[in-house]
Amino acid sequence: MKRSNITLHARHRDKLQALLAHPQGHEGAAYMLLGKSEIAQDPWDLEARTRYTSYEVIAIPQEDRVDASVKHVTWNTNSFAQLCRRAKDVDLVPAIVHSHPGGFNGFSAQDDLSERDLFIMARNRNGAGTRLVSVVQVGDSLYRARVWEDEVAPLSCHRVTVIGTRIEIHSTDVPTPSEALARQALAFGPEVNDLLKQLSVAVVGCGGTGSPVVHLLARLGVGRIVVIDDDVVEHSNLNRLHGATRKDADNAVPKVDVMAREVTRMGLDVEIRSMNGWVDAPHIRDALKSCDVIFGCTDDHAGRLYLNRIAHFYLIPVIDVGLVLMPRHDGEPGLLEMAARVSVLFPTSACHGCRGTIDRIRAREEDLQRSDPEEYERQKTEAYVRGAGNPAPAVVTFTSEAATMAVNELIAGLVDFRGTGGWAWQRYRKLDKGFERMQAAQPQPDCPVCGSEEYWGLGDVDPFLDRVG
Repeated sequence: MKRSNITLHARHRDKLQALLAHPQGHEGAAYMLLGKSEIAQDPWDLEARTRYTSYEVIAIPQEDRVDASVKHVTWNTNSFAQLCRRAKDVDLVPAIVHSHPGGFNGFSAQDDLSERDLFIMARNRNGAGTRLVSVVQVGDSLYRARVWEDEVAPLSCHRVTVIGTRIEIHSTDVPTPSEALARQALAFGPEVNDLLKQLSVAVVGCGGTGSPVVHLLARLGVGRIVVIDDDVVEHSNLNRLHGATRKDADNAVPKVDVMAREVTRMGLDVEIRSMNGWVDAPHIRDALKSCDVIFGCTDDHAGRLYLNRIAHFYLIPVIDVGLVLMPRHDGEPGLLEMAARVSVLFPTSACHGCRGTIDRIRAREEDLQRSDPEEYERQKTEAYVRGAGNPAPAVVTFTSEAATMAVNELIAGLVDFRGTGGWAWQRYRKLDKGFERMQAAQPQPDCPVCGSEEYWGLGDVDPFLDRVG
């Protein structure tokens, strides 16, 4: 059976809770429009999946409400017909949401009958291939969901995830506890191990920061990891590439294969898959869309911009790692600047462009270099693009420190160990001065990515990520 799950932006969850609340504890109802992402094959199970992402929450008009009690809620279908019309016009999936304030954990027989009628109405109006998603809020904050694709029986969604400054998982799967993680449970409680086991995480870039991120995630007990990189091990990598050996460099072994080998050798029941290629290659898309969190450990500007859009279209937080080791200008040994940065990219937070952490011109040049090397060389000769400079300095302790900062941000999103509400949107640490600060850049109103809600949770569109060229 094809699996599906739903991701709600926390701001949509908050709006739903407000719409469903009733002073006498009666059931409530609301609508949603959902983005849809079709995954032909996820990297672990090699099976098709569908992810639904919250795009808009819509109140049922007061004039359409008929009756409600602690055990039922009814409304007429005028507004539902309008919801279906909008869904078809903008290629989104209609959803109905109602509450079980008494705590009944699931869908009732009356829910089955009512939802079947609504699905038939939606299909009659929107045509073959129509889907209807149903979500129930159990009590104040637990969510269950299912999808109607035909009138015979709905398909259960195995998980509803809520993401904002925290990651909340409402799942029907119960992970098996691991003895290897018992000490971790002493720090944060057994719940954190359950959450980590249920996560699917991508690490893009397996170099100086990416390789320690992979090792740390595996030892934390993350259930499923996919590593993505186009590069091979070289001798100059061996001072900072965790797990790599001289033999790997001699044989030019792909970095992703080294990561998969080393995590498998740990024996910690982590499913890891390796994928060779640039992050924006078409064969990488399903892997990225299958993930709950993505770590951006690439040092190229084009890749960072690409992941920036993934975060907004698919409601997948991207934890981006940056490291600055700036050499002196006089040729003498030493560094002018040593700093590490971790940024969390997600709708309502500022994107890379608004934070000033990428150079769009450099991104264009990098993209040209990959897609059309001959044209890149021609433009470099004519001084339209910049040539590659000297290699950047690299010190394994500094790259590993930046990786640790990034993985700690994931933990903060699960257990809020700092007591500040979850992860910090951006942390900046001066490695040579011993101080750290949080940065709070704001989205710019004219930004095409984070300044408008047009793309947030939209899911699959053609062209992919609405990118042309």
